[in-house]
Amino acid sequence: MIEVNSLCLPNGLRLLHHHDPSTQMAAVNLTYDVGARDERPGRTGMAHLFEHLMFGGTKSIPNFDTPLQEAGGESNAWTTNDLTNFYEIIPAQNIETAFWLESDRMAAMTFSQQSLDVQKGVVIEEFKQRCINRPYGDTDHLLRATAFTTHPYRRPTIGEKFEDIENVSLDEVYDFFNNHYTPGNAILCVTGNIDFDRAARLAEKWFGEIPPRAAIRRNIPPEPQQEAPRRATFNRNVPQNMIIKAYHMCGRNHDDFPVCDIISDLLANGNSARFFRNILMETDLFSDLDAAVWGSIDPGLLVIKGKLAYGADIEKAIATIDAETAKLADGDASQYEIEKYVNKLESKECFENISYAEKASKLCYRQLVSGNADDINHEIDKYRTITCQQVAAVSAKLFDISNETTIIYGPDL
Repeated sequence: MIEVNSLCLPNGLRLLHHHDPSTQMAAVNLTYDVGARDERPGRTGMAHLFEHLMFGGTKSIPNFDTPLQEAGGESNAWTTNDLTNFYEIIPAQNIETAFWLESDRMAAMTFSQQSLDVQKGVVIEEFKQRCINRPYGDTDHLLRATAFTTHPYRRPTIGEKFEDIENVSLDEVYDFFNNHYTPGNAILCVTGNIDFDRAARLAEKWFGEIPPRAAIRRNIPPEPQQEAPRRATFNRNVPQNMIIKAYHMCGRNHDDFPVCDIISDLLANGNSARFFRNILMETDLFSDLDAAVWGSIDPGLLVIKGKLAYGADIEKAIATIDAETAKLADGDASQYEIEKYVNKLESKECFENISYAEKASKLCYRQLVSGNADDINHEIDKYRTITCQQVAAVSAKLFDISNETTIIYGPDL
């Protein structure tokens, strides 16, 4: 059980806290409710660009990392379609340094044309390295653009094209910051060897005076229900052919999400999963085959990816995947099989939650998704109630042919 304390400051900032006396360290995690789904066409990749820009320093603290490192701390950040997350890990006795740094850039972030140009260059090179110059690097772009027609999930977090970032102006940067990097659009979590009273005092001292700013109201168009299967073929100079099959599924807070998650585990989680036993071990069609759910806040995808063995027949490989998903829809999963993967998930969660830093980011995420960080303590209970009948019913809906998108990608097409 993770004991969670909470406080909401008058300016809207939400504070979460968990005391962990087993360490002399502490984590300060700040999650902003802004991600790639909040970007407009032609300016994609902005949230990821901001992940970099927020380390550029302010007038009062020109170099973000220097005082943190002098206090024995370290920092990092990541961006998804749904959120942007910043964190510091620091000796608990020096935790006020992290509060000072995070509050300073929330209150008074300054952007110059020089810093913008530098970070543009960094992000553009990252785009080229990950998506253009690496084999299979554009598959996520192609899948999203094929599977989605309306929702901004059709654009990757890194951006639709690097020219979008290349053309960002300084005025647009300030607008994006003022619209999204506000106290009321942020969740602050403090974990480690610090009690709640001190965490609350520090939050009020460093964040309490930041004026509230109204975050921009979202108007995200929902993705229409897919009515027919989609297929696209892309010829690329890569070593092997690849098949990607994607299926629209519910969002992270939906009652069916745990079932979809277990379905992906039944297919591809480990050497006892169905893809490994029935396809990788019994056929010579694939060199690897995997399945995973997105876990996005809005309805996302369950994605199956497999690289074909040399000379393997593409249509036969697709039919083999379809046969395995059809078994689940026909009620082939046993209660024992489901329980095995629930136990595996619980073990993974328990191990991850040993880390005070991991707890900080997870508590922020649960607060963002459901509005109640304490849900972290009841997540596994939702998985414990999954039945064979639920797996069959959700699989039938999930793997319906009208709900699938198939990407065929490779050199031999």
